[in-house]
Amino acid sequence: QEELVESGGGVVQPGGSLRLSCAASGRTFSSYAVGWFRQVPDKEREFVAAISWSGGRTYYADSVKGRFTISRDNDKNTVYLQMNSLNPEDTAVYCCAAKPFDYSGSYTTYNYWGQGTQVTVSS
Repeated sequence: QEELVESGGGVVQPGGSLRLSCAASGRTFSSYAVGWFRQVPDKEREFVAAISWSGGRTYYADSVKGRFTISRDNDKNTVYLQMNSLNPEDTAVYCCAAKPFDYSGSYTTYNYWGQGTQVTVSS
């Protein structure tokens, strides 16, 4: 059983940066792939980025490629999402999720979810 807790959200101006963290409490987190997803009201949950259990492979949505970087520190049971060059279209609740085996861009394949952290990009 994994419990995931996100942090690091907030309000930032366009062009700014934020780093989100996803901390896990379970002992098997290092064996799970992790994804970040975001959601705004009345829209489907959107894939943002994912990382393999080892951190050796990453996968990004086209909309964030080159601006966001996903990484992990298995010693700290934490996955990070560094977000640069933020724009208002990035405003959403960001959630992390974990799944066994390989990563995926489909939110339906993830077993464990955090509660989310709000990111607002506004001038």
